Amino acid sequence: MSDPSTRVAFVCVQNAGRSQMSTAFAERERERRGLEATVEILTGGTHPAEHVHDVVVDVMDEEGFDLSSRTPRQISTAELESCDYVATMGCSTLDLDTDDSGVDVRDWALDDPDGSDTDRVREIRDEIRARVRALFDEIERETA
Repeated sequence: MSDPSTRVAFVCVQNAGRSQMSTAFAERERERRGLEATVEILTGGTHPAEHVHDVVVDVMDEEGFDLSSRTPRQISTAELESCDYVATMGCSTLDLDTDDSGVDVRDWALDDPDGSDTDRVREIRDEIRARVRALFDEIERETA
């Protein structure tokens, strides 16, 4: 199969914290489950920051991820409407017509790690890991 059958996006305003952590965990889940050929992962923000937040880089490094070279990017409504699942982080200003697009949008309502202390960012990271795993469990069930 050359075209991924499932597209997943992780979105927040700055694309510098929660959505970057989500994307890193999703890439690892996709690889662990052998879904590289069937799941495409997108990430972006409505108003991207210049770089991933330093505290996010630090706590993800503890988990074996190097986010230091990742750059927040803009994501378009068209990109999002092409997805099967869109996870927003509780801060999104998305204007998606989900009724017509068929996109399954989930608002994870996570605290912004920017400005939080390291222990709080670790808690956010751990919650993101669990949510990403649950989403991939669901994707596997629906695509099996």
